[in-house]
Amino acid sequence: MTIVAHRGANALADEEELRVHLASLLRLENIGLLLGAGASCSAGGKTMKSMWSSFLADHLTEAKWLVSAKFLDAACVPSATSEEAASNVATDAAPAVPDIETLGDRLEIAIEEWIRQGNDAQLKDAKSARAALSRSLVRAALLKEAWWTSPGHDVSLDGLEHHRSILQKLTSAREPGQSPPWVFTTNYDLAIEWAAETVDIQVSNGFLGLHNRRFSPQSFDLGFRNIQARGEARFGVYNIYLAKLHGSLTWKEVGDELYELPCAQAWPELQKFLDKATDDFPYLVAPRAAKYLQTVGYTFGELIRRFSEFMSRPQTALIVAGYSFGDEHVNRLLRSALLNPTLQVVVYLPEFAGNVSDPALPAPVRRLLWLQNPRLTIVGGNDQAFLSKLAEHLPDPAVFDEDLNDLKKKMARKPDFHDEVGL
Repeated sequence: MTIVAHRGANALADEEELRVHLASLLRLENIGLLLGAGASCSAGGKTMKSMWSSFLADHLTEAKWLVSAKFLDAACVPSATSEEAASNVATDAAPAVPDIETLGDRLEIAIEEWIRQGNDAQLKDAKSARAALSRSLVRAALLKEAWWTSPGHDVSLDGLEHHRSILQKLTSAREPGQSPPWVFTTNYDLAIEWAAETVDIQVSNGFLGLHNRRFSPQSFDLGFRNIQARGEARFGVYNIYLAKLHGSLTWKEVGDELYELPCAQAWPELQKFLDKATDDFPYLVAPRAAKYLQTVGYTFGELIRRFSEFMSRPQTALIVAGYSFGDEHVNRLLRSALLNPTLQVVVYLPEFAGNVSDPALPAPVRRLLWLQNPRLTIVGGNDQAFLSKLAEHLPDPAVFDEDLNDLKKKMARKPDFHDEVGL
């Protein structure tokens, strides 16, 4: 299938026009990336749809209890009455995928209330369902187990080549005086951190410290630079800012503080949880309303604030990939951010086939497309909008070489009447 791309109400002529548009965006003062679960599929991750299918296949009993206890709509759990049906649930008619964050809210609040009431029967089932849901989320974000136990990560890590390419292109395109790129993600996995480490890009994710990395949001205001570079030699930056809007598999709450653990240290507890040796999950993923009201609320509030503040800056570009528009909080921020007259948004959405009113598209996407905003570009065409294609479409790092001069000519304005007559 060929690439399908629209900018506002107009279709882009071809892939080359899209490349030129992306090249011009990388020259803006601020550049950011928003990644959803789909961006980690090449590294072994799962989309929310795949995660839910796996949950139904592995934990059908808990899924049925969630329906019977009114936590879920019946459309989310197909009728399966045998083990054979359960094992084939992923190949049946696709079930509706619930809002996992809302489901977590309902479970968390109910558990707290049943603890207060001493309702042990319901409490046992609810805790079992919560643990099953968390296990499915962790497995979906685990990527590859070998990456957790290896003492170091070689540049040949399969599955992270697209992440590495994108990070290198974004950091290398920064001009002297421009700030490092921001990466916002709703994922819990470590794809960005691992990819950045393999090419020696520093990751500023809000945590400071060497042996005890504690959440310190002021670190987002710091950066790295080469003290020997002067003038044009200062091209490129040495770090990225990473805001994980839903938490991470290596974030752990200890007392009143939030810490980031090395993956090798976090892995034994994660493995113990996945093996069902315990139902207590010690790490911070899927922030729920009940959790937000506790001590870590400021962490997620700070990350969301940074996301909103980034999109309000002048001369800003945000590239969205692998995001299914299933988080209404993020969707609302994107809609309001388009009020910024200099914000440019590019969305890579595989299911977009050129029809802006296609009912198969997520409702938030149709709402954005309905605006026909020329500062919103959407790229579709199935596999033509995968993360690998974004990595391919972004321009290679270049400073004053033939490719860059070529690109400048393509981006140059057409001569006007005075040019033509030699005035």
